[in-house]
Amino acid sequence: MQTVTAVAHRGDPYRFRENTLDSLRSALDLGADAVEVDVRLTRDGVPVLLHDDSLRRLWEHDRPLLALSAEEVRGLTAGRVPTLEQALAATDGSRVMLDLPGPVRRRTLERIVDVVRQTGAEDRVYYCAGAEAMLAVRAVDPSAEIALTWTTLAPPRPALLDAVRPRWLNYRFSLLDRDLAARVHRDGYLLSAWTPDTRRAMRRLLALGVDSITTNRVDVLHALRTTGG
Repeated sequence: MQTVTAVAHRGDPYRFRENTLDSLRSALDLGADAVEVDVRLTRDGVPVLLHDDSLRRLWEHDRPLLALSAEEVRGLTAGRVPTLEQALAATDGSRVMLDLPGPVRRRTLERIVDVVRQTGAEDRVYYCAGAEAMLAVRAVDPSAEIALTWTTLAPPRPALLDAVRPRWLNYRFSLLDRDLAARVHRDGYLLSAWTPDTRRAMRRLLALGVDSITTNRVDVLHALRTTGG
């Protein structure tokens, strides 16, 4: 069986709060090859790890991130929302997938790419999101490694693929079957799936020959991978 890349979705969220340094470190300790994190900007342009556009769900402060400075975020969360720079330092040597859930603005991407470059993490960072965001990433960083997230059975248009130049096609796991997996590989792309959390779903994806699985239960995936599914 081929080696499947185990990607920890927001770290290890069943044990630690998602997108925190504790969550990332735990996922790597459990055998993750890479961690997937969500990156947004604060009001003063600091990239931090947060999926939502506010602190309400995770931190019980109904404050939009774009209305807060990085210092204010630190104060409201006791320093537990890490900056991208801190996350890259904490995962030194490991692969990091940056998901971009926020508004796709050139300034946002320039700040994120600047941090990646300044920390010397270009070789281990890759980006995922939909077509609009990945087109913007390609414009800001022509050498970026991209996983184009795709949510329909209709294949991406050739013109889009030519413009984005992804290495990966990143599909919702429930869409995948043997025909789709074969088509992606035949077209020369690596296949990534998100976000299965049951053993049954993971085993099915392993049997399909996917190249990467992003999951909230990376310990389960690592165990299945170790035993051959």
